[in-house]
Amino acid sequence: MAPHQRLPSLLLVLLLLLWGARSVKKEDTLELVSDDDLVNLVRTEKHVVVAFTQRDNEQSEKLEDAVLALREDLVDALGAWVVRVENSAMARLYNPKAPNTPFIVYFRHGVPLLYDGDLDEDLILHTFSNSKEPAVRELNDDVFEHLTQAATGATTGDWFIMFYGITCVDCQRLQATWEAVAAKLKSRLNVARVNMQVNGAATGRRFRVHKMPTFIFFRQGKLYRYPLDKLDVPSLTSFATEWYKNARAEPVPTPLSPFDDLTQAVADWLRYTEWPWMVATGGSLIGILGILAFCMLGKKKQVQKKQKKAK
Repeated sequence: MAPHQRLPSLLLVLLLLLWGARSVKKEDTLELVSDDDLVNLVRTEKHVVVAFTQRDNEQSEKLEDAVLALREDLVDALGAWVVRVENSAMARLYNPKAPNTPFIVYFRHGVPLLYDGDLDEDLILHTFSNSKEPAVRELNDDVFEHLTQAATGATTGDWFIMFYGITCVDCQRLQATWEAVAAKLKSRLNVARVNMQVNGAATGRRFRVHKMPTFIFFRQGKLYRYPLDKLDVPSLTSFATEWYKNARAEPVPTPLSPFDDLTQAVADWLRYTEWPWMVATGGSLIGILGILAFCMLGKKKQVQKKQKKAK
């Protein structure tokens, strides 16, 4: 073949090689999605693994490479979508203690789990494979004592519980962290939470919880209040496994009767109200309300007795 005939062929081969290299490079990166796309993914897909990264950041590149190397395994083991977001405005929602550092979140049916560990591919895969379902249990006034047996220290094991509320922004931001704590402690104890603003108010009053979030560890009929402001995975996990021994042990109070709970609710309301004059007269008000409640309970019993006689 003449030299002038070989030139077009060589150019064609070179173009094909460049196109192939470009395609390989494109496939060797995680799919970049916007915050809006991520919200839709989490809402519609059962399993989503997300790398939260920053632009032009060496740590972000290392994290992306680690997740990229695991992508096929994550798809096979979890059936997960594996994507990344860059400089996301939602980073603080899932990693409030370090929103400007790269991190990984695994969403299971919309519930986030913050990965807390080394960028070890086997460890990441092991953690996520063992956490396909949310590990934090939701407790309320109706089931708390039955499930935890906190007052008797009986057979259900130790419990580490977060008391939170739906209007508490810090509580909402801790959901992914609390799921990470539950994943770490999964084989050792129970991790749960109680919503004091929806169906756990009486339980909160029983344990004298006056701020959100509050963390209490229950073990063998005793409770230990988490005293630190450090709300990261290692600190919380360490408290439930060992450090609680340095905290003051309190006997677990028995469930409050309806009358005692009403009295405690009024006392708490008066104590934390912004009106000092009501605090000063709180004792009288509690006494009056207590008498009214007692009368109402007595009247209710009389009605029940009459109904039984009528039958």
